[in-house]
Amino acid sequence: MKKIAYLMEYPIDLPGGAQMSTLSICEGLARHPEYGYKPIVICPALLNAKREDYPFEIREYPMGENRILNLLMRVKSFCEILKNTAPDLIHVEMQESLITYGFIRKSFRDIPYVFTERGLMFGYRKHSRLFMDPVLRDSRMMVTTTEYNKKLWTEGSDIRPITVIPNTISGKYFEEYDPAKRLEKKKTIIGLAGRICVEKDWPFACDFIDALAENGLDFKVKIVLSTFEKGDDDQVDIILKRISKAVGEENLESHLNFSQQEMSDFYYGVDIFLMTSQFESFGKAAVEAMSRKCAVVATAVGGLPEVIGLPENLYTKDDIYKGVDIIRKLINDKAELAKQQEYFYQRYKDNYTEDKYIERHVRLYDEFA
Repeated sequence: MKKIAYLMEYPIDLPGGAQMSTLSICEGLARHPEYGYKPIVICPALLNAKREDYPFEIREYPMGENRILNLLMRVKSFCEILKNTAPDLIHVEMQESLITYGFIRKSFRDIPYVFTERGLMFGYRKHSRLFMDPVLRDSRMMVTTTEYNKKLWTEGSDIRPITVIPNTISGKYFEEYDPAKRLEKKKTIIGLAGRICVEKDWPFACDFIDALAENGLDFKVKIVLSTFEKGDDDQVDIILKRISKAVGEENLESHLNFSQQEMSDFYYGVDIFLMTSQFESFGKAAVEAMSRKCAVVATAVGGLPEVIGLPENLYTKDDIYKGVDIIRKLINDKAELAKQQEYFYQRYKDNYTEDKYIERHVRLYDEFA
């Protein structure tokens, strides 16, 4: 059985897109030994979970107190663990890990490596690209999560080759659909979910809900917010007060820091999932919503148009009333809403399931391991 080492700069049990995607690959390989790969995750010390909680091997390393110290400790740890495990292929999953591995890659020149680029090319600072590009040129493959980002790299760099493997969501919590959990509702439920961060643009989300209410539409709002940094709780209070003022306290249901299981159940109670992001490299929340038969309406940014695949459900921040009109149509036309919900669910099944994600990675590994 061939070994694949996954390099990460965050613990795999810290909620995040890269961590969840890596978890999906590793759980899938462990679940399907017939593929012939043994995953080994190399990451900082787990936060709450234990290594024995996972069906694959985890090698932990210590974290420092600042960025420079972290880099030095990662260099030392990567070097020692890779020598000890002797993998057949290295899969670098995060940007800092790519930069770190760049300092030692010549010591492991006989081991091929690939890198998954989970952002967008224009999202990196110049000094980051200065360190990243030489390492990418030596890699066997760079993987992007959308054709959109592949096009950016193809036209804006000399990095080759590049392939696309669309992202996925947790098969453990989202794979099976339970129709009994999707109940009929008197009012249309609009769902919002995401971290407190600049990219999600929560002030604009509040503006959007204001515009829907001002147009006399009859709906409720369900929202899940995730906090991580100091001051996030204050932002949550501002957001909830604005939405409550727009729709009425009785029409707002809010939650904080849901688990993956709770998020899976949350989407069952949503009819239309609204995204107001000003930056999305992929948009995993859209796929989660699709898997629970939600219609998705989103800003036309980053990889979202490609993931959603329905141009008429896209709008821009400069034309908020186009978004309002999209939702107005879905609220007033239940047949169209039901049609879109089926469309999005089938799109998830055709493109973004965990099984398809694992199969695409196995094809990649078969080529280079």
